[in-house]
Amino acid sequence: MAPLLHTHQIHPRTTLNRLHFLLYSLSLLLLLHHHTTTPSSFLLLLADIFLAFMWLLSQGFRWRPVRRWEFPELLSKVTASKDFPALDVFICTADPYKEPPVGVASTALSALAFDYPSDRLSVYVSDDGGSDLTLFAFFEAAKFARCWLPFCRENGVMERSPEAYFQSSGCDGEAEEMKVLLESKKDKDITGYPLPSLVYISREKHPASPHNFKAGALNTLLRVSETMTNAPLILTLDCDMCSNDPTAPQRALCYFLDKDFSSNLSFIQFPQRFTGLNKNDIYGGEFRRLFTLGEQGLDGLQGPNYVGTGCFFSRRSLYSSPSVAMPSSDEFKVQSCLLSSELVLLKAHEVASSKYEHGRKEWGSQIGFRYGSLVEDYYTGYMLHCQGWRSVFCNPNRPAFLGEAPKSLVEAVSQSKRWFVGLYQVCFSRYCPLFYGSRKISLMAGFCYMYYALWGCWCIPLTIYGLLPQLALFYGKSLFPKASDPWFFLYAYLFLSTYVQDLIEFMEVGGLIQRWWSEQRMWLIKGITSSTFGTLDFILSEIGNSATGFNLTSKVKKEEENKLYENDKFVFNTASPFLVSMGTIAIVNVISFICGFIKAMIRVGGLNEMLIQILLSAFIVTNSWPVYEAMFTRKDGGKMPESVTKASILLSSILFFLGNFYFT
Repeated sequence: MAPLLHTHQIHPRTTLNRLHFLLYSLSLLLLLHHHTTTPSSFLLLLADIFLAFMWLLSQGFRWRPVRRWEFPELLSKVTASKDFPALDVFICTADPYKEPPVGVASTALSALAFDYPSDRLSVYVSDDGGSDLTLFAFFEAAKFARCWLPFCRENGVMERSPEAYFQSSGCDGEAEEMKVLLESKKDKDITGYPLPSLVYISREKHPASPHNFKAGALNTLLRVSETMTNAPLILTLDCDMCSNDPTAPQRALCYFLDKDFSSNLSFIQFPQRFTGLNKNDIYGGEFRRLFTLGEQGLDGLQGPNYVGTGCFFSRRSLYSSPSVAMPSSDEFKVQSCLLSSELVLLKAHEVASSKYEHGRKEWGSQIGFRYGSLVEDYYTGYMLHCQGWRSVFCNPNRPAFLGEAPKSLVEAVSQSKRWFVGLYQVCFSRYCPLFYGSRKISLMAGFCYMYYALWGCWCIPLTIYGLLPQLALFYGKSLFPKASDPWFFLYAYLFLSTYVQDLIEFMEVGGLIQRWWSEQRMWLIKGITSSTFGTLDFILSEIGNSATGFNLTSKVKKEEENKLYENDKFVFNTASPFLVSMGTIAIVNVISFICGFIKAMIRVGGLNEMLIQILLSAFIVTNSWPVYEAMFTRKDGGKMPESVTKASILLSSILFFLGNFYFT
């Protein structure tokens, strides 16, 4: 009998989730009924309908969450390590200024240092920046590998990224370039042990040929690696996502080597974990709900989504559906012993050419990583699931990979804006998850993918709830039931149960209360900044215009920004419409809260009538406290620009002026 390499358990809270689903559903129906019998505002009804719809979609994640365990120590009973399937590692970089070559080389070295047979491990690096600096860094990394790999092996080092290990104790080009920097059959380390292969590629990018960003780079690596090593397994890594556990490939093998389990297995996704976060993670960089809770929920359906890094693929799944045998790779394969031979390099240059995909429309649509969205990871994983493939979420106690999370408001907001635009591109395509995905995968999995696809729409309910009740409070107009009305408890239950459930789930996967508060605050901030301008950007791009003016650029020196971050201080020193929208809502809420509370205390029964609106304003004021500090009290480099503060005050005044006509 074959040894048990992995096991799983349906999460114990599944039954409670389903009971809560029934109770909450009834509460939402009562809320919508209350809207029809006691109409207060069409906009509030619209916001509540959207919130109810998003809540319904999110229940796919809670329907059947799964936890898994692997037993890599039993692999030796299945196969000898020398017979492990070959593994190709893909690492992409594009900008030597935003992605320092030293860090990229450190990521590559951490992958070269896997506890894996060196003759079966190859690392491919795609440099879309065509930087001489990056190429030089990899020449040096190849030399350093001869000493670094045996050092790690002999000393049992777990953090095999040199940058992480030592911290813990350019010019642009369009021409194609390819270098075999290390070759397993030829190169040895200082102890005489064979080194894994290391290949550097700077693909050709011609103005007449779309290069399709990261998806295009990955597909180039897919073809080049097939001409050279053609490993059946592929690991994709972001250039800043270093290996933190050299045995991570063995955990993936626990699934790929299970013949009864792997026939339709496309990929093993590890969670993204991050290093260097400050105490309270003020920018919500952990993304525990996205990278852990969401993936556990999807794992109980057809498997987690691909998140762009820390993912082991079956090469076969990138070429065909599970029911179809992988097509012959004679188009790529070259019979040669050495990667650096002229014949192999000639074929590799051919498949890396910018003209290679001309007339081969299957690339990016049926083969390889998918084109057509800025979030190529989400789109690729989604389409693989629609083809019938499944995936697995592998979440060991020791993080397998560690990366760099956004450590500034500029980076966090800009990253989310890009995600929202890419998700819209999938949502409003022929492959809309709600209709296409629900038929091809399952209803619940379709709900999950649709929930992500509509992320950018959070601006609708958050803007309505961030402004309308507050303006009504300022003018003494009640929009919600009185505190003495039984309907008041319905609103209290809907709000409190949502937040309490979210907090419990967050802490269950290792989160802290302070970091949960930061994450929900960043959700609110992104909902009125990234979401709003991402939606506008998508609309403008669809009608043939561009909204590049809404991109942010930090004006604070990196050293000062890092110091403020370590002290849990937000950096707002950027004159941008993003911050104007944030400042406007903050000002409207604090003025409405103060004036509304005073009026309610003076008027008989006013507090009873306005309690929900007062509490809602107080909640937003509490979340907006860093904004008020940046506007009025801070003197450091992270304070709000005076122009943003003035624009926010002006826009708030206009909203109060318009509210006078609407509520009186």
